[in-house]
Amino acid sequence: MAVIVVTGTGTEIGKTVVTAAVAAVARGRGASVAVVKPAQTGVAPGEAGDVDEVVRLAGRVSGVEIARYPEPLAPATAALRAGMDAVRPRDIVQVVEKLTTEHDLVLLEGAGGLLVRLDEEGATLADVAGLLRAPLLVVVPAGLGTLNTTTLTGEALRARELEQLGVVVGSWPAEPDLAARCNLAELPEAAGAPLLGAVPQGAAALAPAEFRARAASWLAPTLGGDWNADAFSAAVR
Repeated sequence: MAVIVVTGTGTEIGKTVVTAAVAAVARGRGASVAVVKPAQTGVAPGEAGDVDEVVRLAGRVSGVEIARYPEPLAPATAALRAGMDAVRPRDIVQVVEKLTTEHDLVLLEGAGGLLVRLDEEGATLADVAGLLRAPLLVVVPAGLGTLNTTTLTGEALRARELEQLGVVVGSWPAEPDLAARCNLAELPEAAGAPLLGAVPQGAAALAPAEFRARAASWLAPTLGGDWNADAFSAAVR
């Protein structure tokens, strides 16, 4: 897979740390990796954004941020309010396709969920994935409510005939409640795709060297790791 599009069922659920983990595992196997953020919102000029965080955690990764808007809003709204140009799907595709000629793997991390608007014409990350013909990795929360949003995202992907690589829990709690434990078994059915990992809560606070050393234990073989869904589920019951 030359390109993986990382999306989620919402915002602040661990997309960036999952992207960093996938990048770290790929780098550990000797692959060259680039990470692209089409639209960074809610970050002032000079402040570190999501791409910077992936590079910090994963190490030697090429990072590209295409557009940045100061307010923490959907990219289309943030661009309009800032009087700035919106980022267009074709612009994103052009950047990604160039990076694929220079890297073994390109990770494209979206903003918010799958259907967040990128521009005033209503383009979304789903449109970008379709143009790239790239599979999507969906990051989901662990607890109550995740089955509904995971199901809706899966249905949206299938309606657009987009490939869902699988789902990863973006922040697995140290002490999971009943809902989180039960959701592990039900997430694959809700998504219509396999469960491919669970990143522990607080992983981003680890020292980068420890993050890189442990990343493979959080991700399934499909993503280059050695995490096993059945063994993990049995251990937390």
